[in-house]
Amino acid sequence: MRLGDQFSTGQVHPGLTYLGCYGKGLDGMKPVSPLTADQLLIFLVQLGTLLLLGLILGRLAVKLRLPPIVGELLAGVVLGPSLLGALAPAMHQWLFPGRPDQQHLLDAVAQVGVLLLVGVAGAHLDPRLMRRRGSTAARISLTGLVIPLALGVLLGYVVPASLLPDTTERPIFAVFLGVAMCVTAIPVIAKTLADMRLLHRDVGQLTLIAGMVDDAVGWFLLSVVAAMATVGLHGSKVILSVLYLIGFVVAAILIGRPLVRAVMRLAARSAETGPTITAAVVIVLLGAAVTQSLGMEAVFGAFVAGILVGAPGAADNQRLVPLRTVVLTVLAPIFLATAGLRMDLTVLGDPEVLLAAAVVLLVAIVGKFTGAYIGARMSRLSRWEGLALGAGMNCRGVVEIVVAMVGLRLGVLDVTSFTIIALIAIVTSIMAPPLLRIAMSRVAANADELLRRADHDPDGEHEDEPQARKATAADV
Repeated sequence: MRLGDQFSTGQVHPGLTYLGCYGKGLDGMKPVSPLTADQLLIFLVQLGTLLLLGLILGRLAVKLRLPPIVGELLAGVVLGPSLLGALAPAMHQWLFPGRPDQQHLLDAVAQVGVLLLVGVAGAHLDPRLMRRRGSTAARISLTGLVIPLALGVLLGYVVPASLLPDTTERPIFAVFLGVAMCVTAIPVIAKTLADMRLLHRDVGQLTLIAGMVDDAVGWFLLSVVAAMATVGLHGSKVILSVLYLIGFVVAAILIGRPLVRAVMRLAARSAETGPTITAAVVIVLLGAAVTQSLGMEAVFGAFVAGILVGAPGAADNQRLVPLRTVVLTVLAPIFLATAGLRMDLTVLGDPEVLLAAAVVLLVAIVGKFTGAYIGARMSRLSRWEGLALGAGMNCRGVVEIVVAMVGLRLGVLDVTSFTIIALIAIVTSIMAPPLLRIAMSRVAANADELLRRADHDPDGEHEDEPQARKATAADV
């Protein structure tokens, strides 16, 4: 009997049930309906429109010397209820219908994008750099983490109850807000430092190291908050979730690291880059699946898996360049635009919400700046170096959006509170470049920085050239 005859008679090969073609057992099976032509059309138009507008606005942001994330996030805002929904509600309703099945298609692509984005960020963590500047970075990271975390938790207890969803307990919301306050966007600040040719400077290096530590702790805390939101404020269950988290990290170090290294070396035997990229994607997705299955956040597993992939002796970074390109230019913009779709700036028309947004934004900026500045001064860095570190660490970018999206999915945030948290990502990403430019123009380059610059970009033009010449003359 041919396969076509099996479909017509209702007799199907048992293996097809594992492909998701059928929703019941072997008795009385019915095929799961495929995507309708209308669903597929809308999905394709959604992806194309979000990517195109994200590219246009992202390039415009770059022209204005801003991170591309600003334009990519605003693409979703423009197409969301804030603008398109208000000016052309019929078009908005057709392009982004409220049907869950249609929304889940876009969400699935965005979720894969964010997991790979976090994995790529984890692969950029350099353990050797952390060991070289560990003590200074630890102080900056500690104060840059604890102070905004504490301020965020305190603020979470005093914000109006109207900002909390009905299903969220205030302690969970407070801890979540603290986590949102303490993160740093390593992908965005790394790109900003590279564009400004500051990666070779000590401040640039310290910003990346301290930010990496803050983000690692932030993903850890986010998983704890996720456990609290899903199992409730039961001490034994939360402790069990924390033990799962610690056990996952230990297993990643003892078992995952040698296993990932062996897999990546095996994939590298191919002359093509495809096997290496596929292996990296599989490792990141499986790492995310493990933490998700343990009741934690998938992004934490993706981050740890990314660290293992990028660890010395694992993958050849040059082979991963195509993956980074696709993630940063296609999947990440889709995720950011999807996050922007969930922002509704019209809620800021409410004076109470506007005031709350201003307070939350102020606390977020002051907390991170103060924490990084105190850590820098404790490490005997200059005032301007402390301000530069504060400007870099204050950049929340895509990481803040990831945190906000997790909060929205868990029900810890609603549209109003999500919009406020997303505003932190936009404003702080816009603030970082000009503040870094002002602060670093007053920090003279030292001999080590000059050597480091010569090693990486001997013929490049640099914004710190006057200070570099000054340092060279002083050394002579």
